[in-house]
Amino acid sequence: MTPSVPIIRCEHVAVTYGRQEVLHDVCLEIPAGALLPFVGPNGAGKTTLLRAILGLLPVRSGWIRTPFGSKPAGYVPQQKAIDPLYPVTTRQIIEMGLYPELGWWRRPQSEQKARVLSVMERFGLAEHQSKTFGELSGGMKQKALLARALVSEADVFVLDEPTSELDEETEREVLSHLVVMTRSEGKTVLMAYHGLEQVAVLTPMVCVVHHGRACLADIEEARRLLGGTSSAGGLAHA
Repeated sequence: MTPSVPIIRCEHVAVTYGRQEVLHDVCLEIPAGALLPFVGPNGAGKTTLLRAILGLLPVRSGWIRTPFGSKPAGYVPQQKAIDPLYPVTTRQIIEMGLYPELGWWRRPQSEQKARVLSVMERFGLAEHQSKTFGELSGGMKQKALLARALVSEADVFVLDEPTSELDEETEREVLSHLVVMTRSEGKTVLMAYHGLEQVAVLTPMVCVVHHGRACLADIEEARRLLGGTSSAGGLAHA
């Protein structure tokens, strides 16, 4: 797939929570191979839109077309979505990414075990594979969740605030992994993100979510659209 080919399309999409319409008339064409941060002020609907794209939230009107029927997306939730007290090892967390091809009961075979090991080594997790998720540092937890998604061999990855609660050095490391995934491996990465200036050096385009609407914009246009909010330098979490 070339970067100009849309891999996801949203046409006149509206999403509601109860009676409140959070998003309305969203029209997007997301190109394959893009690293696309979803930026906007607190409560703008970034995570809501990503969950709708994943099919986790129904749309009230309009439609969304994705390739997920044939190959599910790799989803990376926020760290706090995983109970740190749940007695599961780092390796077991990563192996959960094999579920789409194995189901709940089949055990990983040699090819899948080799894939898990390769991904763990890529993220520096092999030596921590027997630790429980709760024992890992914040950066290691995020890498484990990213590794879980990557082991699925998905074409599209959706991340919910992937660098929240990370220090600057670890944030840069996680973002560098995402850049490699798009530029070297042709993956499409969509992520709710809390800062515009931090991603300006990584990608020429973002998805601005504001006042219930969403549009693709270059960095300068995004600054203009988000002017006067807390967004241009450090967006609040959504």
